[in-house]
Amino acid sequence: MEETIAGTEAAQIPKQRGESLLETAVRYAEERHWDVFPGTWLEAVDGSQRCSCGDAACPAPGSHPARPDWATQATGSATVARRMWQKQPTASILLPTGRTFDALSVPETAGFLALARMERMELTLGPVTLTPDRRMEFFVLPGAGVKVPDLVRKLGWSVSSLDLTVLGEGAYVAAPPTRFGSRGAVQWACRPTPANRWLPDAEELISPLAYACGRDR
Repeated sequence: MEETIAGTEAAQIPKQRGESLLETAVRYAEERHWDVFPGTWLEAVDGSQRCSCGDAACPAPGSHPARPDWATQATGSATVARRMWQKQPTASILLPTGRTFDALSVPETAGFLALARMERMELTLGPVTLTPDRRMEFFVLPGAGVKVPDLVRKLGWSVSSLDLTVLGEGAYVAAPPTRFGSRGAVQWACRPTPANRWLPDAEELISPLAYACGRDR
C-alpha cells in the first residue's frame, strides 16, 4: 500500500507501508548505491517517545547521528548495512551528503511552489524528501556548495536573504521512513526511480528554487 502527500501532483509514493527500516536501508545501499548509517531511535519513556540520546529536549528526536564518528561509519555495502540495522532495528536511516549527492534544503511552501514551476519547465528532478519539520530537500550532484552562492547572486538575490541551504560534505539528510519524534515521518515528495538515478546539477534547479524562496519570504 502506498501513501501520498496531498497538495502536489509531483508527490507520488513517499513510503511503502510495512517495509522495515532495515529493509529500506539495505535497499538504499543496494539499489541506489547511497551510503547509509544508523542514527538515533525513539524509546518509550513514561508514556512518551524520547530520543535514544537521552536528551529530553532533543531538537531532532530519533533522527540525528548516534555517535561522533558517523561519517566513517557510513557504508554503501548492503551487507554491512544489514548487519548495522540488525543490531538496532529501530535506528533512523541517515544519508551523508557530499558523497553521491548534495541536497538543497528549502522551506516546504517554497519547495512545493518550486516543484510546480519545475514541472512546467519540464526539468528532470532527482529524489526530493519532505521532512516533518516542514523542509524539502532536493538531491543534486555533489559540489553544490561551491556553485550555489554565485548562482544565487547572478539571479539577483543575496544568499543571506533566501532560506536556501546546501547540505554537502559533513552534513546528512534523514531518509524515509525515519520519524522525527511525534512530528511524523520523512516522506518522498519525489521518490527515487530508475528514471532519476542520474541527478541534476544544482545549476539546473537553482532558478526555480531561488524564485520560490524569494516569494516565500
